[in-house]
Amino acid sequence: MRIRIFGQYVHLSIAVLAAGEFAACLLAAWIAAYVRFGVEGVPLVMDQRVAPALVCASAMSACLLAVGLYGFQQRVDTGGILMRLLAAALFAGLIVAVVVYALPAMRFGRGMLALTLSIAVMQCFAARMLFKHVIGDDALKRRVLVYGAGAKALSITLLRRSTDRRGFAVVGFVRGTECALRVPADKVVEPRGSLFELVRELDVSEVVVALDDQRKAFPMDELLKCRVRGINVIDVVSFIERETGKVRGDLLNPSWIIFSGGFRRDLVREWVERAFDIVASAALLALSWPAMLVTAIAIKLEDGWRAPVFYVQERVGLEGRLFLIRKFRSMRVDAAQDGKPAWASENDPRVTRVGAVIRKLRIDELPQLFNVLAGDMGFVGPRPPRPQFVEQLGGLIPYYHERHWVKPGITGWAQLCYPYGASERDAKEKLQYDLYYVKHRNLFFDLAILLETAEGVLWGRGAR
Repeated sequence: MRIRIFGQYVHLSIAVLAAGEFAACLLAAWIAAYVRFGVEGVPLVMDQRVAPALVCASAMSACLLAVGLYGFQQRVDTGGILMRLLAAALFAGLIVAVVVYALPAMRFGRGMLALTLSIAVMQCFAARMLFKHVIGDDALKRRVLVYGAGAKALSITLLRRSTDRRGFAVVGFVRGTECALRVPADKVVEPRGSLFELVRELDVSEVVVALDDQRKAFPMDELLKCRVRGINVIDVVSFIERETGKVRGDLLNPSWIIFSGGFRRDLVREWVERAFDIVASAALLALSWPAMLVTAIAIKLEDGWRAPVFYVQERVGLEGRLFLIRKFRSMRVDAAQDGKPAWASENDPRVTRVGAVIRKLRIDELPQLFNVLAGDMGFVGPRPPRPQFVEQLGGLIPYYHERHWVKPGITGWAQLCYPYGASERDAKEKLQYDLYYVKHRNLFFDLAILLETAEGVLWGRGAR
């Protein structure tokens, strides 16, 4: 089951776990005071350390998100969870130290901070093990009845990833007016009475309408009865979008884009986003110039002093406008001698030794901060493609040009959810995530993407 927080769909299981871990981190300050000062120290914390405890718990929660422990696609074993908890505590300690230094009135000694974070790690680890083995995700799943048994209904059964099926359990399919049965016959249920009576009998909390042709015998009265009696009714496109975090281009039609929520441009949001891009890119350039200088020297040492440091290429940006993107060159100088665009591949032989290192550390992306500063790109958005690929893919993939409604970014939702694209099929798959971002983009969604990107950089996920 998923709930909506700040305009974004979040699994209820993850939301419950996050709330529990925030409470555990907040409680850790009082437990630390009791361990260090005894019973007499706890009232002192209540009087003077409420604000530091809140800052510490908030920092720890943000860092848990940044290291990927709230990612809905997370597949981490017990050892990995513990390592990420320790990394989150380290970064949270740095954040709290900076805040306490900036605000001297907020007193939080180093010993208390270390003890608080240590207890927070133990409590969060215990909470995760308890949640996994006692409660589990099944207790929070939504019971779903699918009205339809044709091709659109089949798309629900084809959701193979456990992360896509985490929030719901299908209790059955009701055959509508389809000519052909496409779902397994043993999953079809026959209502003995009305649809609403079947919903009550099966203890269903949501009905997904997945008719191949809704013009034929659409059960308006029955679905309306379910809706007013507290049963959620949703169409199959919106259902798959919510559960998978992508928009299925093969299921939707142009009218769905026009009449659905999202796909809007907000002038105030764009001003705020632009101000953030300018401040953040300038700050990151000021911090990263030593690494950029070392990278430039390393490229020159490997390929010769006459070899170019930067890779400059024409890309397609907002509303189809062209701009030049800059990256540190990670491939050989003669990598594109024929002048034809080619997909990158895993273990690409064109990558140099320095290039392999800077790609792994994402240092090759740093010059794009100049593109952000110039306004060609933002921090978050779809990756800007080459004009040749836009021309090729735009004629093959429906709705491909709709990804250019927003400014391209250094990182984005598609990059987090899908590995590096190296084919037309990959481009089609990534487009579905890009459309989801274009529809749901807001400041909180961008912040979550930036935090998850930080987790990917820290753990080397997705680099090629």
